[in-house]
Amino acid sequence: MVLGKEKKNKLAIKPSEEIGTTTKRPILDLWADIDRMFEEFKENLDNLFWPLRHRDAAAPYIESRKPPMDVADLGDKYEMHVEIPGIPKNNINIEVTPNSVEISAEHEDTREDKGKNWLRRERSSMRFYRAIELPEELKTDQVEAELKDGLLTITLPKLKPKPKHKAKKIKIK
Repeated sequence: MVLGKEKKNKLAIKPSEEIGTTTKRPILDLWADIDRMFEEFKENLDNLFWPLRHRDAAAPYIESRKPPMDVADLGDKYEMHVEIPGIPKNNINIEVTPNSVEISAEHEDTREDKGKNWLRRERSSMRFYRAIELPEELKTDQVEAELKDGLLTITLPKLKPKPKHKAKKIKIK
């Protein structure tokens, strides 16, 4: 296309022989494309934040999530807290290497509650996997874990703890 001036000193778009012919597309097609793109965006966003909205409310499913985790450096050891309510300790797997910790669990509620008319059932199954690399080597044979009230606490002693350096206040002359 080439821009050219019409007689009334206005810019107009004219087809160019060098590039090819222009195709006219109704403005409504453009709006339909924008509407379609917006709907796809909205659906993807809904699936990200509310994945259960379009599922059958009474159908069991397996939820995969990452439980919240806190890791603290206590000088000679790391302490890790992971929230995993509702999962028995025999369904939790913890693997430790000298530089990393992997935690996984899978829990499936297989009991049948006959005679109930479920409106929504979301707690039937759950699984997760978390892995974290740590900056210092661990004493893998001294790692301890405790599960209490849905909070998993893992104590990870360091192999060679770095010495703590205290800050020294300097006077300005």
